[in-house]
Amino acid sequence: MEALAAKVAIHRPLPAEEVARADFYALLARLFHAAPDGRLLAQIAAAPPIPDEGDPALARAWRDLVAASGAMDGDAAAEEYEALFAGIGRAAVSIYAGFYAGAMAIDHPRVRLQAELARLGLARREDATEPEDHFAALFDMMRVLVGGSAGRAPAALEEQRRVFDEHVRPGVGKFLAALEHAGQANYYRRIAAFAAAFVALEIESFDLD
Repeated sequence: MEALAAKVAIHRPLPAEEVARADFYALLARLFHAAPDGRLLAQIAAAPPIPDEGDPALARAWRDLVAASGAMDGDAAAEEYEALFAGIGRAAVSIYAGFYAGAMAIDHPRVRLQAELARLGLARREDATEPEDHFAALFDMMRVLVGGSAGRAPAALEEQRRVFDEHVRPGVGKFLAALEHAGQANYYRRIAAFAAAFVALEIESFDLD
């Protein structure tokens, strides 16, 4: 009797810097999906610093975010999120990549993202109500590509670069600049500064490789 061996996929542990990248993408996805509650604020406030010798701008922005998290509370964060991204009528800051791309109809980023997600085998959650070009969704997509997920290995660096360049890079700088300068932003100004420093490091790394 022959034994039929099932194919086993063995994924090597991610290097520490790749784990950090995936964690940062995950944090940004969470913070742009909804306001942080008290528990998340406490976790950020207790997080260790990023060494200055790695990237001084990122380390400084992280210190500012950690300090701001220790002084923020969940109710105030929720009010700020609502004022920035929801509000009555037009939001103070659009949280959708398509707003910053200036594309219309058939060439809209959402159309391209739908095709991209299908190609990558990433299914949209059934309870998801936001369009695909919500920046929380874009950061979460990058989290999966960088860190992998259950039964899914991380994507090759070239694939990460391509997806970032096509779907994140075109609008993220304008979005974060708008957020940093929004009059309603206080805590989220720190988030925008940290996100901008992280994105700048990603762009530099992708351009060098």
